[in-house]
Amino acid sequence: MKMNKEAKYVLRRFVLVMLVLLLGALALAIGLMIGYGILGKGEDPWAILAPAKWQELIAKFTGK
Repeated sequence: MKMNKEAKYVLRRFVLVMLVLLLGALALAIGLMIGYGILGKGEDPWAILAPAKWQELIAKFTGK
């Protein structure tokens, strides 16, 4: 199947958007790890990425 110019343009833009989203998520994860592990309590930086830690944080802020 041969792709025309418009389809190639859309595909390239889609790949670019996905790449930007991936890099943004990676930057967010690294920022959370630095903030929690190095600047914060000094605990394990990987702990902030665990779902249990997020449940604990949400419960702390919502009072549940």
